[in-house]
Amino acid sequence: MLKRQKILIVDDTIANIQILGETLGAEYEVLIATNGNDALDLAQEQLPDIILLDIMMPGMDGYTVCRKLKSDPQTRSIPVIFITAMNEEKNEEKGLDIGAIDYIIKPFSPPIVKARVRNHLELKKYRDHLEQISMMDGLTGISNRRRFDEYLEQEWRRGSRSCNQISLVLMDIDLFKSFNDNYGHIEGDRCLKMVATALSESLQRPADIVARYGGEEFVAVLPDTDSEGALLITKRFMESVRNLGIKHEYSSVAEYVTISCGVVTVIPCKGQTKDAHIKMADELLYEAKQAGRNQIKWIDAI
Repeated sequence: MLKRQKILIVDDTIANIQILGETLGAEYEVLIATNGNDALDLAQEQLPDIILLDIMMPGMDGYTVCRKLKSDPQTRSIPVIFITAMNEEKNEEKGLDIGAIDYIIKPFSPPIVKARVRNHLELKKYRDHLEQISMMDGLTGISNRRRFDEYLEQEWRRGSRSCNQISLVLMDIDLFKSFNDNYGHIEGDRCLKMVATALSESLQRPADIVARYGGEEFVAVLPDTDSEGALLITKRFMESVRNLGIKHEYSSVAEYVTISCGVVTVIPCKGQTKDAHIKMADELLYEAKQAGRNQIKWIDAI
């Protein structure tokens, strides 16, 4: 069953919410907010595919909501359609200037709203597809460095608000240069693909990701994961790679391909920085390799 796209309706008039909900609810998952603050919270938590936004609301008006959405990296790509009784050309110009993709004047025609929403959602599907491709590593098919950077930034911001733990696992294929030099680049690429798949399939939660960090290095972001949980997952990573049984006659560590790992757990709201988190994981990975490889070095930096 295909996942339904999400629409966030933001309006302080219940009658408008009901009409829009009846118009769109059969095809889409409808979320509702009656004020600007709730709209921003829902947008960050649910990441809707499109937002239908009233302008005239008590407290925070729609213009301010739109500006805040467009200034937040997490929500800036969500299309916003203003639906409002403000029908002057200058109002429409202002709405489009601050980032809305469309402007519908009340009283609105439900079939027209439905058609415009459908068209904008189709465009968003296409843009999302292109974005997804740009976030994938061309060789291994898993997330790339760009996706890692953006996802860690997103989860770091969330952890800073909620004070939840984040664990980071940096991994390196042991003595991969020797593997590549002796078996050739075709076999080296095949090894990278197999390891990437094994690491990715070791994850059990949708919130966890594995990305290719560069060369033969991989990284995992584990939101809401304490050090004990991170160690269990890291041991699973190592076991999955060992179980591939990829022959490595030129390794001084084992007869098959293995990985070394550095693991760090932090709470972002306690003053640590994202870059320091990465640096700690990198230093621990270096320690694991200096200590003989095929092992884990970890620290709980809470």
